[in-house]
Amino acid sequence: MHHSLSAVLLFFLLAGEGPALAQSPPAVAGLSIRRIELVSDDGQAATEVAVSPGLSTVFLFDADLSRDGVMIEGRERFSVLDAGLSTLRLVPSERVSAGERLKMTVRFQDGAAPASATFVLVAHPARSEALVEVYRRKRGVETYQEEVRQARIEVEKCKEENERLRMEQSAPDGLTGLISTEVLSGYGVEFRDLTEVAALAPGVAVAKHRVRAYRAARRVAIEVRLKPGEGVQPWMAKEATLRGKAGEELRVLQVWQSGPLVAGPGFQRVVVEAESSSESPQGSFMLKLWDADGRRTVTLTNVVFP
Repeated sequence: MHHSLSAVLLFFLLAGEGPALAQSPPAVAGLSIRRIELVSDDGQAATEVAVSPGLSTVFLFDADLSRDGVMIEGRERFSVLDAGLSTLRLVPSERVSAGERLKMTVRFQDGAAPASATFVLVAHPARSEALVEVYRRKRGVETYQEEVRQARIEVEKCKEENERLRMEQSAPDGLTGLISTEVLSGYGVEFRDLTEVAALAPGVAVAKHRVRAYRAARRVAIEVRLKPGEGVQPWMAKEATLRGKAGEELRVLQVWQSGPLVAGPGFQRVVVEAESSSESPQGSFMLKLWDADGRRTVTLTNVVFP
C-alpha cells in the first residue's frame, strides 16, 4: 500500500451591501487521504465517496483486484477508468450531474472474505476525494500514526483560521479595517476588466454582464454580474472554487451575492474572495459557483488576475 501511495503522490475586498454572505470551507493544502476499512461480512453497507467531473479519484487497495472485476454504473460517462492490479483511477466526465449517485463494485482476486466491496460515487460540482485507501486486512500501526499526524496538522490549520477570523472580526470597518488587517498593501488594489476575456461554460442558464478581477496583498477577488436567462429558477451562489490549469486551488474565503438571481431584466453581483499564497497568481483560473443543493452550477473560465 505504501509503495503504491508513493507512486500516486508523484502525480477572496469587495462585498457591497447586501443580504447574502456565505463562507466556503477552506481548501485543505496538500493531499487529503480517506481511509476505509472493510469488514469480513460481504453484506457491508456501501461507502459513499465524493467524485467530481474532471477531477481524479484514486482508490488504493491492499489486495489485488480481479481482472474485469470492476463494475460501475454509467461507465460510459467516465472519461478515465483505469484499473490496475491494486489501484483504480477514475475521472467523471461532464455528463455526470451534481448529486448523482453511481454504484461501483470491485471484486478481489484471492477469493478471501470479503470477496468484494461496494461504493456509492456521489457527484459533487467541484470537490472530490483525491485518494481513497481501502483496507481489507487489519491496518498496520504506521497507518494509524499517519492518520494522527494528519489530524494534528488539520487542528493546527483550524487554530490558525480561527485566529485570523478573530482578528478580522475585531478590526474596524471600511478602509481602516483593510489597512489594519494588512489586506491593503502600499500598492492598493489592482484591477482588470475581464468582460471580454472570461467565458461562461456552455449550458448555463445565465449570461454575464460584467466580469472584473482584483488583487491586493495576499488576496484576490472576482466580481461577476450575472443576468438570468429565460425561465431560470431563483438561484443563489452558496460556495465556490477557483482552480488553475495545473490543478492548484486558491483558498476561497467568502462568497457574496447581492440577491437571488430571478427571471427579469436586472442582474445580480457575485463576489468571490480568495487567499493567494503568491503575490500574483499566475495563469488563468476557472471559477465554479454552485447553489445550496449543489445541482445548479455556474462556471467561468479564463479568469486572470492583475
